[in-house]
Amino acid sequence: MRIGELAARAGTTTRTLRYYESRGLLPARRTGNGYRTYDESDLRLLRQIRTLQDFGFDLEETRPFVECLRAGHPEGDSCPASLAVYRSKLGELDSLIGELTTVRDTVARQLARAELAAEAEVPGGPEPVCELGGDPW
Repeated sequence: MRIGELAARAGTTTRTLRYYESRGLLPARRTGNGYRTYDESDLRLLRQIRTLQDFGFDLEETRPFVECLRAGHPEGDSCPASLAVYRSKLGELDSLIGELTTVRDTVARQLARAELAAEAEVPGGPEPVCELGGDPW
């Protein structure tokens, strides 16, 4: 298939495919008249790259997965280098989750403090309401 068809089937652009080619992730085979030509294995490589990028992997992190597929493995994540990238990415995600948890806890404490301060600024506080009948005491 030609570059336009591959791009359409992969849900990307020809410009992106040329970029992947320049980075050595997508093989560049040419016909006699100079057109790029691709096959189903190239589509598989692209789908692997796109899936990983959708999950937050940068382009260079996809390289071991692509190389694993090119080596003939049925899955891009069945090679030691791919597993190492997974481990590294999980470490990054765990770190980010920890940072976000810390920020969330800080915001929750600030909200609680602000709510107490706001209640204290109202002279006498809100009118008491009986929860059963809704009438003031």
